Amino acid sequence: MTAITIDHVLTLIGIGVFSTWLVRTSLGRRSLVDSPPRRNDMLPHVPFIPFFLWLVGIVAVQSVIDSFVRPVEGRQKAFQDAAVLCVVALAIAFGVIVPLASIHFARGLKGFGLRLRTVPRDLRAAVLHLLAVWPLVLAVIVATTQVGQWISQWSSGRDFEMPRHEALQQMTEYGSVTLLVLLAFLAVVVAPLVEEMIFRGLFQTVLRSYLARPWPAIFLTSALFAVVHGDKPHWPALFVLSIGLGYAYEKSGSLFRPIFMHAMFNGVAILGALAESNPA
Repeated sequence: MTAITIDHVLTLIGIGVFSTWLVRTSLGRRSLVDSPPRRNDMLPHVPFIPFFLWLVGIVAVQSVIDSFVRPVEGRQKAFQDAAVLCVVALAIAFGVIVPLASIHFARGLKGFGLRLRTVPRDLRAAVLHLLAVWPLVLAVIVATTQVGQWISQWSSGRDFEMPRHEALQQMTEYGSVTLLVLLAFLAVVVAPLVEEMIFRGLFQTVLRSYLARPWPAIFLTSALFAVVHGDKPHWPALFVLSIGLGYAYEKSGSLFRPIFMHAMFNGVAILGALAESNPA
């Protein structure tokens, strides 16, 4: 018999949570009928400002470092790149996104969805939302792997293997505690904070303002969220995960809820990668 693992338990619980949601919302049709739009005066180009500043900032800072510091490789290069990502991302979050939200959203940061008093409730709800979307993400990963296997066998006769995220690869490859801590901080704190601010807080809000309905905005934002990530085989799973993140934002009006979901998802991925690389 196949041993029952934590993945099986989480998947079974998630199926139950998702099934309950389907029943209570008439297969999702009534899920967001009471979700009010977030009042704002953003023009369509506003979300692209922090997005492109983030990309340009990473390249600019890295170029400056390369000009004044001796080039490094391997573990040192991975640490340097992660540090740059953290610094630039946090600078964009608090130096660009927070001021933009304060200016363009009714009620400022509260209207943006950053209300500290909702944190305990959002943390509890984030667990349930992530459990509900968990089996869907796993199912898409399995389907993507199977399709990739068929295509690979047909085109080259080789086996297909789902690529691991670069950060996870670096965590397991170099064995550095310092690098592990920095990459974990980047994946569990920095990336969820900045990406949810940009994609859910700005892009999804602008799209909903112009499309007038939440679900089209969620789907379009999720497509953008998926394609900006590097590995194409990850796109379907990221799209499904992003739909869950977008739903959580629209349902609650709180940005903390998708931030917590995103952080927990990345944290589970890290723990899983470390467990695989260091089996008992």
